[in-house]
Amino acid sequence: MEAVVATLVVIAVMGVPALVLRRVLRGRRDLGGPVDRATFETLHTASLAAPPLRSGLTAQGAEKAARHLRILLGQAALAITNAEELLAWEGAGGHHAEAALAHSKDTLSGGRTRVLGPDVVACGDLDCPVRHAIVVPLTTDDRVVGTLTAYGTQASAGLVRAAEEVGRWVDAQLELADLDRSRTLLMEAEVRALRAQISPHFIYNSLTTIASFVRTDPERARELLLEFADFTRYSFRRHGDFTTLAEELRSIDRYLLLERARFGDDLHVTLRIAPEVLPVAVPFLCVQPLVENAVRHGLEDKPGLGRITIIAEDSGAECVISVEDDGVGMDPDRMRRVLAGEARSGAGIGLANVDERQRQVYGDAYGLVVETAEGAGMKVSLRVPKYRPGVSAT
Repeated sequence: MEAVVATLVVIAVMGVPALVLRRVLRGRRDLGGPVDRATFETLHTASLAAPPLRSGLTAQGAEKAARHLRILLGQAALAITNAEELLAWEGAGGHHAEAALAHSKDTLSGGRTRVLGPDVVACGDLDCPVRHAIVVPLTTDDRVVGTLTAYGTQASAGLVRAAEEVGRWVDAQLELADLDRSRTLLMEAEVRALRAQISPHFIYNSLTTIASFVRTDPERARELLLEFADFTRYSFRRHGDFTTLAEELRSIDRYLLLERARFGDDLHVTLRIAPEVLPVAVPFLCVQPLVENAVRHGLEDKPGLGRITIIAEDSGAECVISVEDDGVGMDPDRMRRVLAGEARSGAGIGLANVDERQRQVYGDAYGLVVETAEGAGMKVSLRVPKYRPGVSAT
């Protein structure tokens, strides 16, 4: 039992997703000996307990995970607390639940595993299986944030070690939950920074362009003002880290409509969009900054006609998106420094922001690919998986 739980902790730290683990285990129903079967059952039970804990130490997550954790330890009951209250009681002896926080008091303050005997735990019911308690601290960042208590008829040395291993496994899940929250906060900060970088320049130019039509073409000015309102409403929305590619392209269409009003016939835009990729979920504001970069840093300083080509293609399990312009381009070494975070001012900041968020969401393999040279325009490509757990436009 202890060796199996130790194996479980290693797997959890390595980050094997529960869904993947379950799929692997389902394909191995023919395990032969009792040790193999015990390993299978332990890993499978742990895979069921992991997802609820990835939301942190909450009452809802604790209630869902407690049953599986109790099965892992094979005890009559199991309690999970935070520093202030009981979050979940699972198993027999529910009348002991109100004492669970009191049983955890010394562990919460001292951070050490404690074993409580019948003199502290047992009730007057001789048939009640709750007679001993093993109280294990739950920690994140070296802070005790709660406890896991296994209740049963005895408390052997082996059971204490197994409870501590399960406690450490829960710690790993809680630390991963903290990392998820940190990643979410970082993504939100990146989006806020991107909005701040995009908005002043675009708002000034758009309103100046709209103002120029007020006297000469009031109807055109009214239409442009409505498009401007719709674009800013989308860009400054406060819900959801993801959107559909269709929504992102709709916002880009509004943006380009406003820029065409400013550039006139000097801006040509070509779109080639595969219909099957329109519902794909993408990070919010992941394509629009690429288009704005093409306009602001590619075409504004180029005399005469400028062209932008936007392509979204179906590529098996992925959607491939590219934005290409025939503008002034950029020195490749400078672009490399921008994407590496070594040059955080001027052209390319929006690209660096999108590159960072792509890597945060999908991994380093999904960073931006930029092809450019001075005077040769720029092509920026990104890949987005059509399906990724945790990524949804809803």
